[in-house]
Amino acid sequence: MWLFRSKGPSGFSWSSTAEEVTRGLDGSGLSAIVTGASSGIGAETARVLALRGVRVVMAVRNMSAGATVKEEIVKEVPSSKVDVMELDLSSMASVRKFASEFNALNLPLNILINNAGVMANPFGLSKDGIELQFATNHVGHFLLTYLLLDNMKNASQTSGVEGRIVNLSSEGHRFAYSEGIRFDKINDQSTYNSIGAYGQSKLANILHANELTKHFKEEGVNITANSLHPGSIITNLLRYHSFVDALARTAGRLVLKNVQQGAATTCYVALHPQVKGVSGRYFCDSNLGESNSKAKDMDLAKKLWDFSVGLIS
Repeated sequence: MWLFRSKGPSGFSWSSTAEEVTRGLDGSGLSAIVTGASSGIGAETARVLALRGVRVVMAVRNMSAGATVKEEIVKEVPSSKVDVMELDLSSMASVRKFASEFNALNLPLNILINNAGVMANPFGLSKDGIELQFATNHVGHFLLTYLLLDNMKNASQTSGVEGRIVNLSSEGHRFAYSEGIRFDKINDQSTYNSIGAYGQSKLANILHANELTKHFKEEGVNITANSLHPGSIITNLLRYHSFVDALARTAGRLVLKNVQQGAATTCYVALHPQVKGVSGRYFCDSNLGESNSKAKDMDLAKKLWDFSVGLIS
């Protein structure tokens, strides 16, 4: 990790902000989807991409909060093009509806940022009967990506501009269950552990990007897929752990990133020319990072891909 103000090879560090890592970049003519853009680092990602000229579609569950963020962005950047569309990643029906409505807009999709997520919540099932963290953090984004791939392939082919898929993972992937992905026990409440389940879903985000990279290389498609750790950030993700949340919002302010810093790696991977042609890699602090061995297991990535296809079929 490139801690605090020590710059890594990219020239950026732990403390770099999203505006800093995109300074001087022109995203005019590009279109992006950012999931979970109604708050936190998703909202900041949408703002900074819009600031750099990217047309941004905010895919949000809370339309009212999304509309407020859009108003703030447009007020700051009057020339920005920002749309708000409803998306509940815990519902495959909602994901399919969103993808259908987006494709009906006839907008080329250049950048897909799979940002939204839940963290360490009590056991629960999604509307499709899948453990909630795995359903929201992985399955919803897997289906969304799957449904938008043709658009991204066409956009990259007709424009000659590299498409980029960015999966927000976490260093929490290291705390996944010992077997990595519990394919046969996804919905097993008796062995459920909120941190292990979170780690499992974040491990899945990395494996998804790596398997996408394999497919793109085999097909000769000009799209990259990468994953990243945004950093430990003061957000509402810890709301189910009151003591840890209180600690993070007090003493944690000394060592945790703010949202401007937390959105930096996402914006760097999505827009920076240093990342052109780089795919299947894990980023941290706007530099290349290292995931654990399970995240690099291509057999596990293939098994997860097949398992996920089965879930969405």
